Amino acid sequence: MHETLPLLEVSDFPPIRREKIDTLQVNIGYRCNQTCVHCHVNAGPTRREMMSEENLALIPEVLRTRKISNLDITGGAPELHEGFRDLVQSARALDVHVMDRCNLTILFEPGQENLAEFLAENKVEVVASLPCYSLDNVDRQRGKGVFDKSIAALQKLNTLGYGKPDSGLFLNLVYNPLGPFLPPDQKALEADYRRELSAHFGIIFNQLFALANMPIKRFGSTLVSKGQFADYMQLLKDNYSADNLDGVMCRSLVSVDWQGNLYDCDFNQQLGIEVPGRIHLRNLLQQNMRNTPIRVADHCFGCTAGQGSSCGGAL
Repeated sequence: MHETLPLLEVSDFPPIRREKIDTLQVNIGYRCNQTCVHCHVNAGPTRREMMSEENLALIPEVLRTRKISNLDITGGAPELHEGFRDLVQSARALDVHVMDRCNLTILFEPGQENLAEFLAENKVEVVASLPCYSLDNVDRQRGKGVFDKSIAALQKLNTLGYGKPDSGLFLNLVYNPLGPFLPPDQKALEADYRRELSAHFGIIFNQLFALANMPIKRFGSTLVSKGQFADYMQLLKDNYSADNLDGVMCRSLVSVDWQGNLYDCDFNQQLGIEVPGRIHLRNLLQQNMRNTPIRVADHCFGCTAGQGSSCGGAL
């Protein structure tokens, strides 16, 4: 695995500062039932890093104390953490909107047979990875057989009301490019997804989020191995748009790793770029991070290139 942080640290990305935190994004563990080429977390079946009960218990306290309205749960496959469901229920009891970053195939793993029903009962927004609407492209990026399971999972979610107007059950899909290029126009791509998924599988959804691949971890290492890292970074910089700075996710989000340490975003988390002062989740019970500086490096151009890219798609 090639380390990319040394290639990113010296940066001319402009300084930015955090505004009010409205989203707590928590990575509760790196274990996953898939091993995807583009994964910036290096998640997989052999990973053992999982959040402790002590840190899990801090999350609802922080949500209540800081009056944070959104909990974004990610991994790995976050549903594999044995505390996932208790965390969801604790957050919903506070009337916090919960998002589950779901790879879809997890719905068919042993012990997860009623996961879809649980998510629907608790009105959890499902943010589902589906890098294409064709079998070959999805299986090439995410593994053999993933496409068919993903389609079956989406159909199951639809039967529970997900994606249907006025159901209150939001189903959003996530697209990542298959290589070192920027995502296409999100609105046009969303129209393609709607047409193809509806025509061939009867699937409906709320929105498509088009995310740029970050030049870090597994994807960044692949770029280095193929001699494409410098070209990809130049592509991101050539397409930088200052108009996207106001909407980048780090202005209103704080990221938490499986050990409870805080970062400005999930990408900084994976690079080990902590917020100044090595702040822990428990510090948020007393500390307001509003107007604090955000640590930046060259990978930040990935969020500001072209149409922009954030956890909620194009900016």
